[in-house]
Amino acid sequence: MEKIAVIVAGGKGVRMGSALPKQFLPLQDKPVLYHTIKAFKDAYADMQLVLVLPQDQLSYAQMVLQAFEERIDITIVAGGETRYHSVQNGLKAVSDNAIVFVQDGVRPLVSVDLIRRCYEQAAEKGSAIPAIAVADSMRLVEDDKSRPVDRSQLRIIQTPQTFRADILLPAFKQPYTDAFTDEATVVEAHGTKIYLVEGERSNIKVTTPEDLIIAEALLHARIHHA
Repeated sequence: MEKIAVIVAGGKGVRMGSALPKQFLPLQDKPVLYHTIKAFKDAYADMQLVLVLPQDQLSYAQMVLQAFEERIDITIVAGGETRYHSVQNGLKAVSDNAIVFVQDGVRPLVSVDLIRRCYEQAAEKGSAIPAIAVADSMRLVEDDKSRPVDRSQLRIIQTPQTFRADILLPAFKQPYTDAFTDEATVVEAHGTKIYLVEGERSNIKVTTPEDLIIAEALLHARIHHA
């Protein structure tokens, strides 16, 4: 089966307090997006890459491509109004006979191991949604009251959310609703059960300056323990 990574990078860098969108900020001297893309390239030699960027950031793509020593083949697509519409645009480059990974562009520490686990489970069960257990105590807030929630039943969802294309493509033909917070919710709304796979604590989403510091430290540790 074909392997296609649709990497969605729609950030504006508002929470970063940066003029440069967060996916292009330097991480170990290369753009955040470089590390995300490289993980998928390293996971499978035949991985096809689709990068979805906001229309006004398409020119920044050159910065990412130049970070690679060798030339890489990547399809660059303009995003849409919401994540749903951005993914929908990226899926136009996908054929039916494929396993599709939908990845947050600002998860630069996704590991080759996690990508391969997601591929194997999606090929077998149709989907693989990385999830990790909640470590903190949780409370549900309702108006001015709050109550504890049993964290053993909660999971934090990550990417790459991975699906067989024959499941994902029809689901993205549905009309958009606000309930579509990620690809799993879209597929479920189309009537298909989704399956979780064990995620990784290091697979963090870089959205604040603190996240970038943590990502630097994790990447440094990974390189020096390799």
